[in-house]
Amino acid sequence: MSAPRASSNPLPITRRHVLYPILAIYALVGLMFGPIGHQVSDDMPESNTHPYFPDHIWPYPILAMAVLVGLGLMALIGKPLLESGQPADPRAAIIPLPEWYFLALFQFAKLGPAFITKAVVPGVLFLGLILWPLLDIRLGPGIARWLGWRSWPAPKRNVITGTIWIAGFAIIAALTLWSALAPQLCISWPYNGPVCGA
Repeated sequence: MSAPRASSNPLPITRRHVLYPILAIYALVGLMFGPIGHQVSDDMPESNTHPYFPDHIWPYPILAMAVLVGLGLMALIGKPLLESGQPADPRAAIIPLPEWYFLALFQFAKLGPAFITKAVVPGVLFLGLILWPLLDIRLGPGIARWLGWRSWPAPKRNVITGTIWIAGFAIIAALTLWSALAPQLCISWPYNGPVCGA
């Protein structure tokens, strides 16, 4: 086994290297047309420039205050969720609750057969999210022809996909809020009797 060489080797790209002309042209273009030797504002008329103070500095304190006010409101609204509960008692029988981002799935699991609500539907939704762009590009033009549209609209102008996404977010939000904020709210459900919040 040989010892490693010292790091005094010359650069791998020498004048005889294949990439040397490309590297030299790249460096010359940067030297000729780059902002070396003058500022970009020297080429602009005075009417198109804006001073840093106060034009560019004033939005940042406003954005910081908006973030602080938003965090304060979230802490005020979510105060019941942040308060500590009873001290831990290892003898007590408790129902563990998941984190807030799984509350909708936790609540949905109570609404039907366990295998369907805990395995099939989440798996289908996960695959649907991954395959959504492919489904949109493949099935969209056929749906547009079936509806008599000229073409399948862009995602931000598409009424069908927008309605599907908004309905999905509304269902997730309703299940999360029901589980987190209204645990005493029970509705009669045909599959397994009344279903309550978390």
